[in-house]
Amino acid sequence: MNGSLETVELRRAYGSFVAVDGVDLTVGPGARRALIGPNGAGKTTLLNLIAGTDRPTGGRILWEGRDVTWHSQRRRFRAGIGRTFQHPSVVPGRTVLDNVLLGAWHRPATSRLRLPGRTVRELTGECRDILATLGLADLADRQAGDLSHGQRRMIDLATALAGRPRLLLLDEPAAGLTDDGIAALLDALRELPETVAVVLVEHNLDVVAAFAHEVTVLHHGRPLATGTPAEVQADEAVREAYLGRRKVTEAV
Repeated sequence: MNGSLETVELRRAYGSFVAVDGVDLTVGPGARRALIGPNGAGKTTLLNLIAGTDRPTGGRILWEGRDVTWHSQRRRFRAGIGRTFQHPSVVPGRTVLDNVLLGAWHRPATSRLRLPGRTVRELTGECRDILATLGLADLADRQAGDLSHGQRRMIDLATALAGRPRLLLLDEPAAGLTDDGIAALLDALRELPETVAVVLVEHNLDVVAAFAHEVTVLHHGRPLATGTPAEVQADEAVREAYLGRRKVTEAV
């Protein structure tokens, strides 16, 4: 069960509005899954429920065979579930490297209060390596709050990677990135160990097609179709509900 996620009849309602409506989702170790769908389909809410930043009104969340439905976000992070957000958050008064170190600092095997100097040096070197992989090495000593939206988004990803997640939840990671930034993002994701599962919410369908092995389409809070990018592209229900007037060839 290592690195395996399962949601069972997961539901989230806000009053009379149902954002996630009985979702069954299984993500195995090393999966490369994309969640797509129109605005309001429930994609980000589903990520929030899995990450622990929101609570369901029904159903269960199983991580590596354990029920984590009511576990806190911090507890899930320590259990190996990392994520990024639509709107990246950094500590503005600290350097980029300091921000990324926060992710490494809270790993299960480390203590937030007291670390041997050798361990701190090792974590610092590892975080610099992560920044280099994302093309951010030159920004390590810059103040995070002084950087552009796209750069802060990549820092958000670097912080998540520093926590060594076994499940990585990415909420629109390509938003605001330049073409070079998107290329660096895809390169970094492709370099992830095969044991790390990724669930990607993304509106940039070129990114979805380049990365995902499997795509789930959400519509009105429910899975409408799941399959390879080619299978989803050919699905008539997806054409009608998601693509609308868009050309099918632009979908995935």
